[in-house]
Amino acid sequence: MSRSSRTIGHLLETWCIDRGIEVRPFGSWTLKREDNERAAEADECYTFGTEARESPQLAIEVEWTRGGIDKLEIYRKLGVNEVWYWRKGVIEIYVLTEGKFAQTQRSRLLPALNVELLASMLDRDTLTQAVRDFRKALKGA
Repeated sequence: MSRSSRTIGHLLETWCIDRGIEVRPFGSWTLKREDNERAAEADECYTFGTEARESPQLAIEVEWTRGGIDKLEIYRKLGVNEVWYWRKGVIEIYVLTEGKFAQTQRSRLLPALNVELLASMLDRDTLTQAVRDFRKALKGA
């Protein structure tokens, strides 16, 4: 798990908590289904609301190099609704729509969240600075 994934996760959690959104972080939840013979382990995983789930609604991946495995296809088969990839300073959002992942500009799970603003906080030296600056920027928005 990278520092970037942890910071993205903490900023996401901060945003949810400040808005009263029920959020459950699961860290690097290993997802597997015997019947699909698929497995994946995201850097961070989340569910929203209070219902128990067998798979996360959101998986966050920090990608340093492009791999040969189509993780989106694996996540689709595992029942994940949304995947965020952090690549080269940008968070790319993929939403499961009609059985396929499609890249979008906004999260379907958290449509009011400014993901670009969140990503801009990842260059801070400490988590405390990132959270403080994120909250300050959100108040000014």
